[in-house]
Amino acid sequence: MEQLKISVIILNWNGRDLLQRYLPSVVKNSDYPHVKVYVADNGSTDDSVAMIEQDFPTVNVIKLEKNWGFAEGYNRAIQAVDSEYVLLLNSDVRVTPRWLEPLERAMDENQELAAVQPKLLADSNPTYFEYAGACGGFVDKYGYPFCRGRILGEIEEDKAQYNDLCNVFWCSGAAIMVRRELYLKVGGLDGAFFAHMEEIDLCWRILRLGFKMAAVPESVVYHLGGGTLPMNHPHKLKLNYRNNLLMLYKNLTGEAFRRLMFVRFFMDVASLMIFLLTGEGSNAKSVVQAYREFWQMKREYSHAERSEKLGVIYPGSIVWEYYLKKAKCFNKLRYKLSGGKFVK
Repeated sequence: MEQLKISVIILNWNGRDLLQRYLPSVVKNSDYPHVKVYVADNGSTDDSVAMIEQDFPTVNVIKLEKNWGFAEGYNRAIQAVDSEYVLLLNSDVRVTPRWLEPLERAMDENQELAAVQPKLLADSNPTYFEYAGACGGFVDKYGYPFCRGRILGEIEEDKAQYNDLCNVFWCSGAAIMVRRELYLKVGGLDGAFFAHMEEIDLCWRILRLGFKMAAVPESVVYHLGGGTLPMNHPHKLKLNYRNNLLMLYKNLTGEAFRRLMFVRFFMDVASLMIFLLTGEGSNAKSVVQAYREFWQMKREYSHAERSEKLGVIYPGSIVWEYYLKKAKCFNKLRYKLSGGKFVK
């Protein structure tokens, strides 16, 4: 038997129906001697584990004693496996034949690559990109995330316009292959985040060590998305705002963070006012809660000692370009990606 090289790990919490629907494609298309498929169960109270053991006997189950959330759940699961690469895969992802090979090949051929992701298309609308990752993720200079294939809420149709292997700022947590040793070296996903933005924070910490990330569109998967919380859920909104602020606080120097927040705060206040004016009081409250929790939680963190100039950080404002310049797709942005960095 070949040495275990890739652990495909699916985190589950009371997701029996999703596993029944999506796990068969993973088992069928990951059948290699050097690959193992795991389901890490986050203390489910349904019969997920019994169903897996009965219907998917080749799948290995890692039983966690409680719901640790996305971040800490994966940390514990990754500590429990032993392989060169780990592939974190959402339970609502349908994979395609030979999906692993391009990802593995990209990592094998370039030791500078710390992590890669496939092209993520929407399982509910397969000709369009999926919101949570599309064809590789970035952040703008104020920390707002976007993707090749998705700017804010605007999702593009996949017309092969992003079919090149491309250096990115972050890989989607819905399907990310990462070097296990490096993942553990940087401390894994931040468990305090619980869910949302944790993969961007992880990628940023790895990038600061001099490694790179890439989207490998030769590999294609289909993601349902919204399986845990709907896109506009107030709790999800709060986590996104709070964790984004924590991510910025951790990965920037104190001076850089203060400069950024001088503008960022007013942008978030503008979002809060829009929520109020459009009758979305719960979402407005979520922004306030996010800032309150951020100010409490930041005491546990320190700023980065230095701010690296990373070319894959977009030097403009996505919000400005989207709303005022009407740039609704990646290729219409003012700065273009060339040679692994954004240029005019």
